Amino acid sequence: MRHGKKFNHLGRKKGHREAMLSNMASSLIMHKRIFTTTAKAKALRIYVEPLITKSKEDSTHSRRVVFSYLQNKDSVKELFSTVAEKVADRPGGYTRILKTHNRLGDNAEMCMMELVDFNEAMLEQKVSKSSGATKAKRTRRGKKKSDDVVAETVEKVEEVVEEKVEKTPEASADTDAETKE
Repeated sequence: MRHGKKFNHLGRKKGHREAMLSNMASSLIMHKRIFTTTAKAKALRIYVEPLITKSKEDSTHSRRVVFSYLQNKDSVKELFSTVAEKVADRPGGYTRILKTHNRLGDNAEMCMMELVDFNEAMLEQKVSKSSGATKAKRTRRGKKKSDDVVAETVEKVEEVVEEKVEKTPEASADTDAETKE
């Protein structure tokens, strides 16, 4: 019976699942982005985010705890040096899962999992949005126009109407007849 066991077993026994998650976490830390199935990515998020939180405190104990999960010296070194610096001020949510397509062979949902602070394209987009180039808030109601803007538009409309009236020959004949009377 599986009462109260909420995590995804991913169709593997305990040893195989732990080894797979350890290798995927090491790959994610080293390459900053991996492509995998959505189910594995969700399981990996639960596995790797506490390790990234541990890496914020650089102590021998936290390094040993992280190494017991990852079993890879290079990824532990990368985690504590590069990744910990970037996520130092972030309170959580270190990973992002972006769904891509379905796999051709078995139609499994595929996704890209990445560390949030290492995607330069999205960071540049975020900076450009927050650097004063933001759009005004749009509502369904029309904007209230000031009296100056209304007056300018009325003047422009009157000028256009006068020009069209002057160009039509019938209107000029009517105005000549009115002036003679």
